[in-house]
Amino acid sequence: MKKLVAFDLDGTLALSKQALKDDMAETLADLLGVADVAVISGGDWPQFDKQVASRLPARADLSRLWLMPTTGTKLYTHQEGAWKPVYAELFDDAEKTKIIDAFGEALEATGFTPEQTWGERIEDRGSQITFSALGQEAPLEAKEHWDPDFAKRKVIQADLRKRLPGLAINMGGATSIDITREGVDKGYGLRKLAEASGFALDEMLFLGDAIFPGGNDYPAKEAGVDTVKVRDPQETISVVTAIVACQK
Repeated sequence: MKKLVAFDLDGTLALSKQALKDDMAETLADLLGVADVAVISGGDWPQFDKQVASRLPARADLSRLWLMPTTGTKLYTHQEGAWKPVYAELFDDAEKTKIIDAFGEALEATGFTPEQTWGERIEDRGSQITFSALGQEAPLEAKEHWDPDFAKRKVIQADLRKRLPGLAINMGGATSIDITREGVDKGYGLRKLAEASGFALDEMLFLGDAIFPGGNDYPAKEAGVDTVKVRDPQETISVVTAIVACQK
């Protein structure tokens, strides 16, 4: 019986950068009634607030919810009626400049510069730099068709690893690549969560859609946490519904 269930966000709980749908929000509220819940993903806090925190029904027990933006390099918990940061680990300016320059060089070298983009392609999230191939405001349909099998991003990822030794470079979402300090990935985030929450890794279960080598959910499996690979949010609802039934 698991005491904490952790989730990836985009592709697992919601479509890329979309808010939780009502059925998912209600399903998570059910789960919070029987276990602690964590969400760990590459987005920064404003994205978490928009997609998750503001979407949960009033009945949800927020005291059992752990929100971990920027691949777990930040942690927020609900205290005294508000979401408050527990910690944040940030890049310095020199590190940020080096990473941003490397993205442009990698795109030129690999030939995967998109013909059309929507908004900024690179987002500074403080403790993580995220590259979104089609831009931060790209429509969902365009994102789903650009790299559905991760093939393009695997090539870009390999190039970036040569340019940025010592940094963690992982694929996430529909078109994004996340860069954090070496050793910072979802496995790292879950280990930090174990320290903060008091739950051991073997008391956790992790659900994600990118649990494969090179995917940004795979480090959770490598950390020794039991994992369930899901195709999409609808499969996540099915799995969580079964968990709630077993936990009652």
